[in-house]
Amino acid sequence: MNDTPSREAAHALALAEMAETDADGSTAGTRDIGLLILRLGVGAALVQAGLIKVADFSMTVQFMTEAGWRLPAFAAFMVTATETLSGVALLLGVLTPLAGSAALGAMLCAWAVNVSAAAFWSEPFNVPFLIGLGAAALIFTGAGGYSVDARLVTRLPWSTRVRVALLVLAFAVAVLTWVALYGVNPIHFTAPPAPPTP
Repeated sequence: MNDTPSREAAHALALAEMAETDADGSTAGTRDIGLLILRLGVGAALVQAGLIKVADFSMTVQFMTEAGWRLPAFAAFMVTATETLSGVALLLGVLTPLAGSAALGAMLCAWAVNVSAAAFWSEPFNVPFLIGLGAAALIFTGAGGYSVDARLVTRLPWSTRVRVALLVLAFAVAVLTWVALYGVNPIHFTAPPAPPTP
């Protein structure tokens, strides 16, 4: 008779674990590990890109000036801050959907810079594209169990509507930034002509 409660508890625990197993055999724990790996990869790439710009900020401003950006110091600050802060947030898993949105916006602009120098189809799936894709995924998946979000920010609701709004916001901010601060069409189906040399 004394074994009955413990057997019932073990059975309930086994049923709960089975309920958390997907059709492919993965569990919540394996999903959390996968999301941790994704966050670490995307976050580390963003932090590295941001810190390179921090280390030689004047070179970043000079690059943007020579490329024809309006307000190059402001544009350089925006991209540096966004890459660094969103990268740190993703590494830690803090406000992950919001950090993913910021990272996606920055990577959309970086992608546009890369594809604007040549024919669009010559290299559309570059590093910013892949980092942005990972950031977009994290908007919808969240940080997973191994994160600050899972420990401290559990009460903040990230409904599907909010996540879709963050995705739309990333695209809107990227387009607005591109148009307001650069204004060049990044999509070319043939290689753009070389700028005249002085």
